[in-house]
Amino acid sequence: MGCGYWGPKLIRSFYELSGVKVVSLCDVSPARLNAMRLKFPGVGLTTNFRDVLRDSTIDAVVIATPISTHYSLARQALRAGKHVLVEKPLTGSVKEAASLVQLAAKFKKILMVGHTFIYNPAVQKIGELLKERALGDLHYLDSVRVNLGLYQTDGRNVLWDLAPHDIAIILHWIGKPPVAVSAWGRSYLQNGIEDVAFMRLEFANSVFAHFHMSWLAPAKIRRMTVVGNQKMVLYDDLESAEKIRIADQGAHLDQSSSEMRVNYRMGDIVIPCIKAVEPLAQECAHFVECVLQGRAPETDGENGLEVVRILEAADKSLKKKGALIRV
Repeated sequence: MGCGYWGPKLIRSFYELSGVKVVSLCDVSPARLNAMRLKFPGVGLTTNFRDVLRDSTIDAVVIATPISTHYSLARQALRAGKHVLVEKPLTGSVKEAASLVQLAAKFKKILMVGHTFIYNPAVQKIGELLKERALGDLHYLDSVRVNLGLYQTDGRNVLWDLAPHDIAIILHWIGKPPVAVSAWGRSYLQNGIEDVAFMRLEFANSVFAHFHMSWLAPAKIRRMTVVGNQKMVLYDDLESAEKIRIADQGAHLDQSSSEMRVNYRMGDIVIPCIKAVEPLAQECAHFVECVLQGRAPETDGENGLEVVRILEAADKSLKKKGALIRV
């Protein structure tokens, strides 16, 4: 469902998967459907979502539409007995997300969210390093995710567009939700819709994460820094070959003298080899495996609900000029 910006990428990934048949494409725009006809010959086309729901040959539905439509479409699909993959974020509110989680459990159907970066080998590698405590005690994480565009059309700010990626990554790495959220930003092009925002997540173990998100920047940047008391990691998703750099660097307080000096350690930088696989293809294959095997996805409905919970708290903080919101 949805053949706009992201939909065709999902369609292509499923179309190329062995053992999977793309039965039907659905979009409200006949022009977009006609464009898909040329790329994916032999696939059914419809502007009516009910046609998809009534088709007994369809086992699963993939939803890549504006956030405001996610809840209604996913709800209908689950009630029709379909497994569902929803593009991020799961819904536009905690209430809606929780309702979908309950509905999926009731009908015993797979509900998965398209947090694509969780299926990125670079993100998985950093997760392994943190699990092995290769960086020592985790101090903080910093992320910059900016570019010029793409402005959303359903009234949601930049938080709802870009922050789900970083929130999902941080939850995957740390393994538990934050205890508090704060966010602040500005609206420059559309009144009331922040196109630049900063967000901070605080965790119970004194770890914090800081995000910078913008639709109004001169260059596309996708960079995260992870700092431990022994080593640090720089992750640049736009790098083709050297996505991760592990720096054996740090600082510590020298308490052996009365001056209390800070000593610095400048060690080697290691660049691990990362598998060249497409995260979206991995995500789609994982969804199919979960449907066939009846197991919970890595980014299941509960995971999607937690991301929405943080987004909702951040939005509340944004309206209160950066007030700390407990989650």
